[in-house]
Amino acid sequence: MATHASVSTGWKSLDLIIDHLRRGDNVVWQVDAIDDYQRLVTSFVNNALVDNERVVYLRFARHLPLVEGRIDRITIHKLDVEQGFESFSSQVHTIITNEGRDAFYVFDSLSDLLHVWATDLMIGDFFSITCPYLYELNTIAYFAILRDRHSFKAIARIREITQVLIDVYNYRGRICIHPIKVLHRYSPTMFFPHIKRKDSLQPVINSVDASAIFTHLSRHKTRVAHRHLDYWDHLFIRARNLNESNAPEEEKRDMVEQLSRVLMTRNKKILALIREHMTLDDFLQIKVRLIGTGFIGGKSVGMLLARKILAEDQSRRWQDILEHHDSFYIGSDVFYSYIVQNGWWKLFMAHKTREGYFDRAAELKERLLEGRFPEGITEQFQLMLEYFGQSPIIVRSSSLLEDAFGSAFAGKYDSCFCVNQGPPEQRYEAFEQAVRQIFASTMNEDALAYRRQRGLDRMDEQMALLVQRVSGAYRKYYYFPEMAGVGLSHNPFVWKKGMDPKAGMIRLVHGLGTRAVDRVENDYPRIIALDDPLVKPLSGMKDIRRFSQHFVDVLNLQENRIESEPFENMLDRGVTATVELLTVRDTEAMDALRDLGLPAKDQRVLTFDPFLTTTPFIEVMRSLLGRLKEVYRHPVDVEFTINFNKAGDFQINLLQCRPFQTIGLGDGSPLPASLPEASLLLRMEGRFMGGSILQPIDLVIFVDPERYTRLTLSEKYGVARLIGKLNRSIVNKETAPTLLLGPGRWGTHTPAMGVPVHFAEINHISALAEISYRDGSLIPDLSFGTHFFHDLIETGIFYLAIYPEQADVLFNRRWFLDQPNLLSTLSPTDSPLAEVVHVLDVRDAGLVIHSDVASQQVVCYLSGAATASANEPQPDPASSP
Repeated sequence: MATHASVSTGWKSLDLIIDHLRRGDNVVWQVDAIDDYQRLVTSFVNNALVDNERVVYLRFARHLPLVEGRIDRITIHKLDVEQGFESFSSQVHTIITNEGRDAFYVFDSLSDLLHVWATDLMIGDFFSITCPYLYELNTIAYFAILRDRHSFKAIARIREITQVLIDVYNYRGRICIHPIKVLHRYSPTMFFPHIKRKDSLQPVINSVDASAIFTHLSRHKTRVAHRHLDYWDHLFIRARNLNESNAPEEEKRDMVEQLSRVLMTRNKKILALIREHMTLDDFLQIKVRLIGTGFIGGKSVGMLLARKILAEDQSRRWQDILEHHDSFYIGSDVFYSYIVQNGWWKLFMAHKTREGYFDRAAELKERLLEGRFPEGITEQFQLMLEYFGQSPIIVRSSSLLEDAFGSAFAGKYDSCFCVNQGPPEQRYEAFEQAVRQIFASTMNEDALAYRRQRGLDRMDEQMALLVQRVSGAYRKYYYFPEMAGVGLSHNPFVWKKGMDPKAGMIRLVHGLGTRAVDRVENDYPRIIALDDPLVKPLSGMKDIRRFSQHFVDVLNLQENRIESEPFENMLDRGVTATVELLTVRDTEAMDALRDLGLPAKDQRVLTFDPFLTTTPFIEVMRSLLGRLKEVYRHPVDVEFTINFNKAGDFQINLLQCRPFQTIGLGDGSPLPASLPEASLLLRMEGRFMGGSILQPIDLVIFVDPERYTRLTLSEKYGVARLIGKLNRSIVNKETAPTLLLGPGRWGTHTPAMGVPVHFAEINHISALAEISYRDGSLIPDLSFGTHFFHDLIETGIFYLAIYPEQADVLFNRRWFLDQPNLLSTLSPTDSPLAEVVHVLDVRDAGLVIHSDVASQQVVCYLSGAATASANEPQPDPASSP
């Protein structure tokens, strides 16, 4: 608690007017020029040094230093404002914490922060989190703001928070001091303007002088009546005027550069693409649909940039192929203001510490689901929802770091469908809750681990949002697109010799795209190689039927929610209008029904073959991915939907575009010409992802499929947590490369289909294998293009799908079971699971994984001393585990 002891400003006359400063005071000087502020700082600092007070100067502005010449007696901290609000505020918070109680602070002009933040909102947020902390530590702090640079609303917010606010201006060549707010002090003349005469300040109290000076001030204020606008608004007014003028193109490009750095991104590679392709008019169109201020985030930037690149491409009439969009953008500043204005900034700073990074995040996540939005933002939310009416919308994460080169954040943050049915109040509340949920998803454990693993945990990661009309059509009481998918300009999963990885691939589904981007339970989207679209990584109608899409994600307008409907039911109800284009007839299933004496109703399998062969879709997607890859100078990954217009032509809605991370693109070393059967642990063709590698393995974690199926539900979850514990013990995957093998799908939500780990529980693994086990539903998911797939790619994890029951696959399960199991030694409390989870130290065995993309071969073999001891009868290559 502050002690409120009197302190001098260094100017006795001013001390008398405001009854001195009090410890705990934050003092804001509103000045015409920095020189005026510097004179006030000089008096304050000189007096503090005489009284042996600790003086701390926070230097961050572009103006000249305020305390130059006395740096030997003053602690100076030079701060970096370029990294954004969170980084800057965190630096200040840390300094104040370390300096402790009773220090005297001088801050550079807060107005200078506008050149980076471009908005009063963030300056107000910074002031509202910093000043109470300074007050709590019994300090005195000087701040300055330049007159006419800020909106009335911003000044009002500063006035409300600070203890002392004083106007400083010049009147007929003399300095005038006008206290506006002085907390807990009062005198009959305190709040009059005071004119400096010699060294004293004299109140202007007679009517002649008072009317003259206030007339002067009112004229000045009339000239600057535009102050009700934010700096942000002025920036775009200048941009609009410039765009409508005959100014040189170079001047307009300079404005594009300025706007890019406050609206789009800080990523240098993306900025270069924006400079090359986007115009001033593009930015003005974004501003019309922007709620709040700040960055629109990586997902929004990627979508807009990709659309602009294609619009410039003269090789096709993209305006006829691409569906138009009318998206809205919720600026990143709204996220921080939501935290600040709900009083959670201290908790947020506690989360940013090393010890609180995960622990405090859980508490913050709960808070983020309960907050209130500022009134000005809720009004804009309401206007946006009135625009969309009752059309279904989707609220998508679009954080600062998302969808950039090197950090896709695929699936780390939430996206929420708002079916948007019902009365306006209900629709509005559902939308607000969707925003809260996505804000809260910044504290998801997987997202936090992802940021830390990539060294991004100390960087600003504000959450902007992209609000889009759901692409699709009404079908009875359902709403969904005909098709949706993910497209990759580089195909990391070539399953046939001669297939060209550079041609790209598509993962395609019927209905909403959730089944294209997420690993779904017991369902299989269509994988399409763009150089050979009809070739499937399966053979025979039985496999095609089994490994096809059986459920369709739709929006149920009656129930006001997203649902997964069996495709067969949708056929029976006549909901799917393009049956002949999306499916092939399953004559085998129809014959089987006849043999059983049952009605042989029409049986269909979603293969999309007719659509792929009778439309130019494949050619269009090759062009789309090829053009974007060419401009990005990097492989790309897109999300899209497909609908049909009245003429029956398909149209693509391009929802997202981001740089696609690839691994193992080199040819690698050739596979050994021959290997002793005794040394082989695995040999198969295809069904791997990660390119050509030669990876030594030091540690193996093997979850035995047969014994896993016998576990109870809680024991299966126990296996998942144990895998996470073992994963965390791998300090460095480079020095301790680890192979993880287990049944079915890693990361499934259904333990009966695999081990239900979070990705953060396997992110230190070097190679990951999913093993098919025919007794049960433990089938790998070749989920190329999903969020899980992106995690594997970005983390550099080599992936294998092993089908031991197939004749061309050799898998020596017995060898893994016969090696000494270290689990009980490493984690005695987990000994009961030692029959299921085997941890093997294979450094002396020389275990190696070797793959070759050209031949589509992969082998895992022993190259060390243990090879000799492996000379025992080997299992039949076709045997199951």
